[in-house]
Amino acid sequence: MIIGLDEAGRGPVIGPMTLSGVQIRKEDEIILKELDVKDSKLLTPKRREELHTEIKKIATKIKTITIDAKDIDDLRNKISLNEIELNAFAEIINHLSAETVYLDLPERNSDFPERLKAKVNRKINLIAEHKADERYPVVSAASIMAKVKRDRKIKTIEKEINEPIGSGYPADPKTKEFLKSYFKKNKKFPESVRHSWKTIQNIIDEQKQSRLFNF
Repeated sequence: MIIGLDEAGRGPVIGPMTLSGVQIRKEDEIILKELDVKDSKLLTPKRREELHTEIKKIATKIKTITIDAKDIDDLRNKISLNEIELNAFAEIINHLSAETVYLDLPERNSDFPERLKAKVNRKINLIAEHKADERYPVVSAASIMAKVKRDRKIKTIEKEINEPIGSGYPADPKTKEFLKSYFKKNKKFPESVRHSWKTIQNIIDEQKQSRLFNF
């Protein structure tokens, strides 16, 4: 048995971060390759949904953790985003049972792998690499599971707000425009927004300056 780990939504200002672990038989890696499983960012939403269904058939176990925007904000008062991710990955590994684990490393040259192993309740063989989701099909599978879960959550948020919010990433013009107009109209942000992100403070500061200037 082997496990692949990856996350979706580490950087967005809107919506949750989702982290997935996919456990498969080592010999079933070939099936993932035949399905052309790859990093979720390289796939269309339609293809991700199709592969999501196929991966569920192949996996012996899947564990996904969703951390909502408010929980991310609350946790960041105490620990770093890396620590939040590390704790979630440890929980996923502890829920699954394979000893060989492949991880898409959030950053190069860090002590993340050692700290992660210290939180796992059994001895594991951890292969942690930057861009592992492009090299190992089982990590690509985890990337797809996490991304589909997050995408579905973003669609739910859009329905609740009843207007387009874009991808939720700070660099997305649609997301930026939505945040500015929502704050201007409501003098607050939706619950699904990560208030601890610099993007939010920048919008607040911009609108304060604009009001002062107009006054």
